[in-house]
Amino acid sequence: MDAADPITAARALKRGGLVIMPTETVYGLAADAANARAVAAVYEAKGRPSFNPLIAHVPDLATARRIARFDDRAERLAERFWPGPLTLVLPVADPEAVCDLARAGLDTVAVRAPAHPLARALLEAFGGPVVAPSANRSGRPSPTTFADAVEETGAAAVAALDGGPCAVGLESTVVALLDEARLLRPGAITRAEIEAVIGPLAEAEADARRSPGRLARHYAPDLPVRLEAEAPGPGEAFLAFGPAPAGERVFNLSPKGDLAEAAANLFALLRAADRSGASGIAVAPIPGEGLGEAINDRLKRAAGFVG
Repeated sequence: MDAADPITAARALKRGGLVIMPTETVYGLAADAANARAVAAVYEAKGRPSFNPLIAHVPDLATARRIARFDDRAERLAERFWPGPLTLVLPVADPEAVCDLARAGLDTVAVRAPAHPLARALLEAFGGPVVAPSANRSGRPSPTTFADAVEETGAAAVAALDGGPCAVGLESTVVALLDEARLLRPGAITRAEIEAVIGPLAEAEADARRSPGRLARHYAPDLPVRLEAEAPGPGEAFLAFGPAPAGERVFNLSPKGDLAEAAANLFALLRAADRSGASGIAVAPIPGEGLGEAINDRLKRAAGFVG
């Protein structure tokens, strides 16, 4: 794959395409953070997907403030370490800018401003947040060169930016600022450097699942969830997949049986079913291959079968 320029790559993102993007940490497989279908395509391209929250990459602090709620601690860390390899997990301010699927159904968003000049040029040209998990297939090392990124997931990308070898070569440090400040993932910016700015960091366990690269804690409905249902029972809402009769409480993940479409609709329709006034949620069988593995994992968690 030939290297593209940031303007061409930004246009590809706006059309819903995937783009290989360099950062100072590792190469990422980028997509429009607001486009759930594009985000689903990222999960699919990486293989054996798990719907972990993804980092929303932005060009600057002003853009970050539009999608996340910054307190004084977040302001100080961003002023000190951005642009750079620090991700902040904060309450979401604009849930439409970073879609449910990218946030794994959470009310928080992970955000950072990368330092790589090509990444910044792409983000400025695109004009919105971009998710860009490491551009490797699941279980493979994160790529830190253009050639490795293209070899791993280039087949899924419509454009790629060659930024040379990554300067840091290690994923960003992740800090949650929801109550106490917590270090969720160590990285190039050390605990000591962070504590010098905002004071001691608490243990990670309480918020660890909100971090990219960790098992995700997803949106859990209030209603009981029944899996592998061929039809809804009395009073139940029905989360359908494939051809199904329409109804007031029928929410179809994908009428045509498209797993990528189902992944893109999963959190929004699960939430809609939960608000429908039903007594429970019946869920149609979902195939287990490809994105279906992650969809079924999410649904099992919603039903209480997975901790």
